[in-house]
Amino acid sequence: MTDVTPALAREAWRLAEPLHAMIYFAPEVRERFAALGVPAGTDYFASRGAALGPVGPAPVVATFYNFNPALVARALPAAWEIVTPAAALAARLDAAGAALTRGLGDAVGSPEMAEAAELARRAAESAGAYAAGRALFAAHADLDWPQAPHLVLWHAQTLLREFRGDGHLAALLVAGVSGLQSIILHAASGKANAGFLRSSRGWSTEQWADEAAALRERGLLTGDELSDQGRALRDGLEADTDRLAAPAYQVLGADGAARLAELARPLSRTLVKAGFLAPAMPPRR
Repeated sequence: MTDVTPALAREAWRLAEPLHAMIYFAPEVRERFAALGVPAGTDYFASRGAALGPVGPAPVVATFYNFNPALVARALPAAWEIVTPAAALAARLDAAGAALTRGLGDAVGSPEMAEAAELARRAAESAGAYAAGRALFAAHADLDWPQAPHLVLWHAQTLLREFRGDGHLAALLVAGVSGLQSIILHAASGKANAGFLRSSRGWSTEQWADEAAALRERGLLTGDELSDQGRALRDGLEADTDRLAAPAYQVLGADGAARLAELARPLSRTLVKAGFLAPAMPPRR
């Protein structure tokens, strides 16, 4: 079995990611949480944070990393007076199933879906051997697996996303980059809108400006753009993230990881073309 390179692991994750990430945009999520009485905005922290249990804001601030603590504190622990973590997880899974069925139609029951789900599950389950230091991944990995193949694929990609994300946070910590600084650098790369990132994460213009100034002092920004040093830092962070994520895919071998990417590509493309990742509501990463 040929080893999975960090680049191939990244490709397998990237091409499957829309199958998970649509959950941050799908109206089915808001509908289900509204029916439970959970306010808009709070539903994000309740749904993704529910795997941690009925926690207050601190564990979510720590593991989500780039949100203003004041924003999180408005949602938690108040959400748990309205809905239990178990009910929040059930609502999220139900919304995922409904959204994927709406977006993919008959493909949710296809042989390709079943094969992709089996490959992704193998990768996600194998990642458990590398769970040390990955709190958000470990919390989600402790949940029961769904039965339907399209939900198995969604849950597996959820685990692989959180596994990768936890590794990314480790790289940011080593580099001395705070949560707010990380999204400022992301915006400066030209890959995201600064105003959108700032508002969706709950930061004020003053807080953003102060941290941008700190990054300029470090030589990482020139004006509002990345300096050469900043680009090198971001490239290094991405390389470290890819390297830390790769162990999850080794169980598949290079052929299996490539096959997962091949199977996920048309499914993800269908969702993207149908607007399932359009920011009708702020995406959270």
